[in-house]
Amino acid sequence: TRKGTSRPVLGTFLFFSSPPPSTLLRYTQRAAKMTFYDGIYPFYPTARVPVVFNTIQIVIIIIFLVFFAAFLIILIGIRGAEKLHWFLRITLSLFIGAVIVAVNFTNDWETGYTTVNTTYKSFSHENVKAEVGVHVGFKGVNITLRGLPENQLNEIINYNEEFLWLFGLNYESQYHSGLERGLPDPILYIAEKFTPSSPCGVYSQYRVSGQYASATMWVALCAWMLSNILLWLLVFAHGGYMILVTGFFMIFSLISFGTTRHAPLCAIQFDDSTLKSGLGPSFWLTLATALLCLIIGTAIVAMSIFTPATLDKVFLVNASNNEEENCTTYYNHNISDNDKPVQGVPLERLEKVV
Repeated sequence: TRKGTSRPVLGTFLFFSSPPPSTLLRYTQRAAKMTFYDGIYPFYPTARVPVVFNTIQIVIIIIFLVFFAAFLIILIGIRGAEKLHWFLRITLSLFIGAVIVAVNFTNDWETGYTTVNTTYKSFSHENVKAEVGVHVGFKGVNITLRGLPENQLNEIINYNEEFLWLFGLNYESQYHSGLERGLPDPILYIAEKFTPSSPCGVYSQYRVSGQYASATMWVALCAWMLSNILLWLLVFAHGGYMILVTGFFMIFSLISFGTTRHAPLCAIQFDDSTLKSGLGPSFWLTLATALLCLIIGTAIVAMSIFTPATLDKVFLVNASNNEEENCTTYYNHNISDNDKPVQGVPLERLEKVV
């Protein structure tokens, strides 16, 4: 207590003073970070990164499914062969667009798995049996570690760590952050192979090829949009050309990412087992979609050059014209000149009536 008073100093501070605005702002920002961004590790767990479907992929799939459902509702009011025509056309178009957008955010362009029996943590002689996986995408690499069984050494072994090499991000700092957090040895061992300072030299290779592959995929998306607009305007030849451009840019993306397979990769060895990676589902899905675009575009261009009448039948152009002609003929046959409304009444007739 202060001399000559009975009020404690702490009580004086609490009841008669307030922290400066800068301190309040700092406390508010820290609380928001704890709540929304999982900033304090002892109280909030670190954000888990999904391997198969992340949030962006789910949002993309939902958006395209909403468009598909809306078009299905519209198809209910269409009769005859046009219903099947529009169903196939809309399904193929939305499938191609969804694949082009979604594969930009997947982590399975290159994948690999192996079962290991190795040390779990540094400065420990305890071994664990687990499945180690590596998943490479355009923006980085995901490394997974799943125990067989998951409950070993009195804890659940199920890790998935993401290390990004996008421009503007520091892969080395992410790797050192993993060291500070004490990640399992198999994850750190694989992550070290992709560091810029590693003698493997795969960091720049995957980073540059992923950036070019992603850029060409976005160009393919623009070509896909133009092809839909041109086909909707019945400009079939140019629409077919843009579908071919879509397929070719998807092939260019595959070639850009496939260049990583030509350089010798460092061996990822775990005692008696070796982790080998291969092209993943996203690569083969993109290849199948690109071939589909090339087939559709070639068919449209060939029919527009050699058999334009057949192309009109495929896109139901003649059917709509015939309906208009039938309506016009029906109107001309049933309405005679005598039944047409009088355009005006002579002034003499009006005077007689008056």
